[in-house]
Amino acid sequence: MKVLDILRVKGNTLYTVQPDEPLAKAAQIMAEKDIGSLVVMEHGDLVGMLTFREVLVCIVKNGGEIGSTLVRTAMDDHPLTCTSETELDEVRRMMLERHARYMPVMNQKVMMGVISLYDVAKAVVDSQNFENKMLKAYIRDWPEEDAADRG
Repeated sequence: MKVLDILRVKGNTLYTVQPDEPLAKAAQIMAEKDIGSLVVMEHGDLVGMLTFREVLVCIVKNGGEIGSTLVRTAMDDHPLTCTSETELDEVRRMMLERHARYMPVMNQKVMMGVISLYDVAKAVVDSQNFENKMLKAYIRDWPEEDAADRG
């Protein structure tokens, strides 16, 4: 299974913010849309990722307030990325190694979407459930003369 399989199901809705926007505005968007991340774009290029983790770290550093902090100050300016052709096993490994919950999907310099660790876990579980159903159907449909061999 590849990242493209997740994007097909998930759709291509993408929420972005610019690096010079107030962090408070970005946090408000995340809360209103019930999303955990925003892609930070500048002049059409990916320049960072902002997640609630970065927002919380910034608030703690500022004594419990966002203040006039800009997105640029808080964002991860070296986000982990993958392509739509990246295998899910590789994505899982990458996300676990970097403790990343969100990963932008880039094909060349084109933003294809963002996948979350939840999206990856759901795809794996759905795939396993499908395989289990197929195996059960296969076993259920075995001819009777083979039933004695089963057990």
